[in-house]
Amino acid sequence: MTDAVASHEEKKLGLFARIGLFYRQIISELRKVVWPTRKQLSTYTAVVLVFVSFIIAVVSLLDLVLTKIVFLVFG
Repeated sequence: MTDAVASHEEKKLGLFARIGLFYRQIISELRKVVWPTRKQLSTYTAVVLVFVSFIIAVVSLLDLVLTKIVFLVFG
C-alpha cells in the first residue's frame, strides 16, 4: 500500500477508530522492545549513579577552585 492510499484510508476513519488504531500501534511497538532483566537493570542503575556521583565531584571541585581564584583576583 502506498502512503497516499494509507493516508486516504486513515482520513476515512472516525475519531475513536483513529485513537484505537493509535493505541494498537503503541502496543505492537512495545511488544518489540527487549526489556532488561532485573540484574541488567540494577547494573545499569549502579553505573549511572556512580557516573553521576563522579560528575558531581568534578563539578564541585571545579567550582571550589574557580571560587578561590575569583576571591584571589577580586578580593
